[in-house]
Amino acid sequence: MSFSGTYTALITPFRGGAVDIPALQSLIERQIDGGVDGIVPVGTTGESPTLNKDEHLKIIEIAVETAAGRCEVVAGTGSNATAEAIELTQAAEKLGATGSLQVCPYYNKPSQEGLYQHFKTVADATSLPIMLYSIPGRSVIEIAPETIARLAADCENITAVKEAGGSVDRVNRLVQALPDGFAILSGDDPLTLPFISCGAIGLVSVASNIIPDVMARLVRACLNGSFDEALELQKQYYPLLSGLMGLDTNPVPIKAAVALQGHCTPEIRLPLVPLPEEKSPELRALLEQFNLL
Repeated sequence: MSFSGTYTALITPFRGGAVDIPALQSLIERQIDGGVDGIVPVGTTGESPTLNKDEHLKIIEIAVETAAGRCEVVAGTGSNATAEAIELTQAAEKLGATGSLQVCPYYNKPSQEGLYQHFKTVADATSLPIMLYSIPGRSVIEIAPETIARLAADCENITAVKEAGGSVDRVNRLVQALPDGFAILSGDDPLTLPFISCGAIGLVSVASNIIPDVMARLVRACLNGSFDEALELQKQYYPLLSGLMGLDTNPVPIKAAVALQGHCTPEIRLPLVPLPEEKSPELRALLEQFNLL
């Protein structure tokens, strides 16, 4: 597969402490109806660190069954333990996922050589196309462009990177370092337009949980070279995109937003806590401003 277009980083709905499967299925249907190219279950936005293995794999299974070939399913199967990443990735492949998102290992802070060996070992254990995920705000370290270039040269199934470092210059550095055809995707909704203008070819979106049609239109406009249209969408929706990010740690605001729309409960797992009560009016006003309630 070629990683290109709009992918939704799905929230994981909970009800009474368990995964709310009907709510998850409905969320996926809304993404497909909105025109996204793929969904990314059990990533950061899906609260993967708080899921047990059975829940993790069940969500991937539900995503594959619900998508039913109508969009790509890029399963979050990364870990800070290489053996666990391999186990999850091989299980996701058997369940029918079409790709794997591999996050930069967090907490244990490996060197760039450690990152190279980690991702290469995972890639060698699966035939799934792999999207690397560099997010130094959560992992402390970034995957260096030179490390990604080594992996692209040595692992034919490592074909993309989700870039969530918040730097347009980093996209320029990646474009210089990586071979033609290696996909760079924005991991930050507000930076979609500038990232694509510098060489990215897609987006892994949080906001598309509530506005999949808008984010899909924005990405398509950029990729079609219709930057005037893209800029109008960016200007119109930037207050929503930045507002969601500024309210609290992801995925707290987006889950609260989906809950306000009546599609799930606002239930979230510790150590994250629900959106503070005093911020709820701000979120409601933001959604009302864009006719989302």
